[in-house]
Amino acid sequence: MKRLSFCILFSCVVFANSFSQQFTASYSSAVFDKPFTGNVLVYLSKENTEPKNGSVGFDLFPCFSVFVKDVQPGQTIVIDDKAVSYPTALSDIERGDYYVQIVWDRNLGGRSICESPGNMFNPSIKISITKDIKKTYSIVATQLIPAVTEFKETLVAKELKVPSSLLSKFNGGPITIDAAVLLPKGYNNEPDKTFPVLFTVFGYGGDYHRYSGDTMPSPDLDSIPFIRVYLDGNCALGHSEYANSDNNGPWADALIKEFIPLLEKRYRCNGSRLLTGHSSGGWSVLWLQTHYPEVFAGCWSSSPDPVDFRNFQTINLYEEKNIFYKEDSSVRLVATVAGRIPWASMKNIYQMENVVYRGEQMHSFNAVFSKKGANGMPQSICNSKTGEIDAAVFSNWKNYDIALYLRNNWESLKSAVDGKVRISVGSQDNFLLNHAVTSLETQMKQLNSSFQFAYYPGDHFTLSTPAYRKEGAKFLKQRYLQWRTRLDTEKK
Repeated sequence: MKRLSFCILFSCVVFANSFSQQFTASYSSAVFDKPFTGNVLVYLSKENTEPKNGSVGFDLFPCFSVFVKDVQPGQTIVIDDKAVSYPTALSDIERGDYYVQIVWDRNLGGRSICESPGNMFNPSIKISITKDIKKTYSIVATQLIPAVTEFKETLVAKELKVPSSLLSKFNGGPITIDAAVLLPKGYNNEPDKTFPVLFTVFGYGGDYHRYSGDTMPSPDLDSIPFIRVYLDGNCALGHSEYANSDNNGPWADALIKEFIPLLEKRYRCNGSRLLTGHSSGGWSVLWLQTHYPEVFAGCWSSSPDPVDFRNFQTINLYEEKNIFYKEDSSVRLVATVAGRIPWASMKNIYQMENVVYRGEQMHSFNAVFSKKGANGMPQSICNSKTGEIDAAVFSNWKNYDIALYLRNNWESLKSAVDGKVRISVGSQDNFLLNHAVTSLETQMKQLNSSFQFAYYPGDHFTLSTPAYRKEGAKFLKQRYLQWRTRLDTEKK
């Protein structure tokens, strides 16, 4: 009797699962007339009419992904409870009305899946998910995410796209390092004059195309005219951070050995190179300054990504075991309002990024700091279900811990880098980045370094006041004048 009851129950479960709610998806030959192999992602939202554009981990919405191979135009695939899912399987999500979009990720190099040129998607459709588990929703991709708008050059705003043999060899296809170059006032009228260069690296998601069509010359740096070069760091796995990595390739080498020589050949540069950047850009310029101190005359790093992995957004990766939870089982935060009010949790962002599998913020860290996994993707610092930190993966992350690098190499670095660094941050940083900066300051004081550290009222987005920018510019001007003095002395 018990055996019969079990068989009946098992049959019911199998029967129910065979009718779980599902999407069927296809793409039109009008948008792509070749077979597709890759990931297909479903984005749902009750509020956002364009759900694919939601901010992963910060906006919480159901999402699902499946990997498919050799799908033909018009051929239907099924997305059901077998899909990788957040927050739960498709048949278990909350009932109600949703906007839905499905994206076919061709992964042609764009950073964000929902913004990558060439990806196929459907116009947003509103559906009603009810208790009818036999319901199937059919979605056809009829649109392509367009190519990036062509950069419009002016007398002072130029686009520089430098082919990189280093990155192209690594990726197995052509890669360029792209930037906007903004020329100073007088550049076009003084053909014999040379200028220093200020490299600005944008944070995660920044785009140098913001300077397309710009007619305003590069602003002086406290009365000194500079050529300004705007680098965005975007790559298929997120932000390159301009560091050499197992997953993104040799971005630092490409910048220094390929991009800068061509820049200085094409434009009248005087050999002085300064760096500045905010957020991921702030980490990038600090990494470049500390690892290539002879190449750059100074850097101002603003609100950098974690510069000490003993305080990775308040987590000590050397000692703690879980990214999702503290020892008292409370949830760890990845983002706050004013540095204290909960905004987004580590658990949600990692679990959503387990579905939206590339190009997002935490995947971006994995791509820079981790080794390449057996599946060709970056190894994850943690288990996406439990949050348990992978000690073997972290062993490679240590190579990118700027605080550790400075402590271990200070004696050999000091003469080349000391005095060239300023780090500033808001005391209420949304992403808790001020804690790592404070930790690094303590260590640099112990090393008797002359690095500058400064803390300002405000958060990650509000601290850039005129006073904040003025102090940073003052430091960069001082660094340039010191470089100029040393050059003049050497010429005598």
